[in-house]
Amino acid sequence: MESTDPHATLQAPQTFNIISSQLTNLAGSGSINYNEAANQTDNQKNLSNTQTTLPVSSAKESSARKILILAANPKNTSQLRLDEEVREIDAGLQRNQQQTKFILEQKWAVRPRDVQRAMLDFKPQFVHFSGHSHEEAGLALEDKLGKTKLVNGSALAGLFELFADQVECVVLNACYSEGQAEAIAQHIPFVIGMDKAIGDSAAIEFAVGFYDALGAGESVEFAYKLGCNAIRMAGISEYLTPVLKKKSA
Repeated sequence: MESTDPHATLQAPQTFNIISSQLTNLAGSGSINYNEAANQTDNQKNLSNTQTTLPVSSAKESSARKILILAANPKNTSQLRLDEEVREIDAGLQRNQQQTKFILEQKWAVRPRDVQRAMLDFKPQFVHFSGHSHEEAGLALEDKLGKTKLVNGSALAGLFELFADQVECVVLNACYSEGQAEAIAQHIPFVIGMDKAIGDSAAIEFAVGFYDALGAGESVEFAYKLGCNAIRMAGISEYLTPVLKKKSA
């Protein structure tokens, strides 16, 4: 658009002489090399592309909520189908039309320090643990040798108390994890644990139903109910094993 400012100063026409790869201003105001001009133009284009691309990506990430998967299957415990569980969770989120709503982060063979670091690095709103639990003894994480390192409910409650302003829900998809869920629920709005042993198939069905519902924009309470129903729909009798704990007002 041309300037309509009445005080604008008209510029005298510029006349250039072309010699080899150089433009010389005949009015005496200097010269510019062709290669320099090309580089300046390319740099301006690159800067323009960066400025228009980054905000779009940043906006998507900032609007998405994070689900942190923590998986542990110590060497001295029975082998679980954790990879299948995580794959099905991811597939459920990806198939949904609102798939950009969640970002799935994963940490495997987690030790206690890995859990702390993951909480600091990813700042998740949902935390999902897949593995073993030993009733009151705690969740079975791994030590530096890959063997069982138990973390009790009190320690877990202390950890989640530090992140209570960001975490909305914790899922402990492990046998006999109700005690740990109860402890964590002192600080977190929704915590799901298992009140007895749960088989791999039931654990996977619950996880798929739960995250399918979350991906569809449903509430945690609805997602919990759909997860339990998914176990029942699969013809598995363990649909009452998952229990939902809520933070006291």
